[in-house]
Amino acid sequence: MTRLSPLRLEDLDPETQNMIENAKDLMGFVPNDALVMARHPSLTKAMWGLVAAVYGPGQVDNGLKRLVGEAASKAAGCFYCSAHAAHGAREQGVSQEKIDAVWSFEDSPLFSDAERAAINLAMKAGRVPNETEDADFDRLRAHFSEDEITEIVAVIAMFGFLNRWNTTLGTALEPVPLSSVKGLLG
Repeated sequence: MTRLSPLRLEDLDPETQNMIENAKDLMGFVPNDALVMARHPSLTKAMWGLVAAVYGPGQVDNGLKRLVGEAASKAAGCFYCSAHAAHGAREQGVSQEKIDAVWSFEDSPLFSDAERAAINLAMKAGRVPNETEDADFDRLRAHFSEDEITEIVAVIAMFGFLNRWNTTLGTALEPVPLSSVKGLLG
């Protein structure tokens, strides 16, 4: 159950409304967490800037970034963010079969060694306390430059905030991302 009510889009100031409309255009739906965050417009603006920087032009494939977000969110226990990241991965062309196999990434033939290294870091960094070790970065360096590793860690860190935000507030999941995880609900 949502602990704080989302605001209505029409009740927002024009700048915040525009940011959320842009999010809707990118995601295909209005995210409930943004409508709650809109109670503090400068926070919405800061989050929009972070999301744009993390998912903007870079060297790491955006489909992999979404899988990293999903893995970090799964490890943190945030169903809302995991579903959002799964939806985003699907929108980036990642197969539903691969999305569904994130928990078994180490043994699944669907993942490359580079993807396994990135998802491994996301799973370990998403846990509390953080379980990353130097060996995890050695594994990443076999496939990614330090600039690319920075992008991967930025995804994990962004989802760290969003995982805390959404699990604390019990944010209600929207129907569109729910469709990305329905097969996993049993």
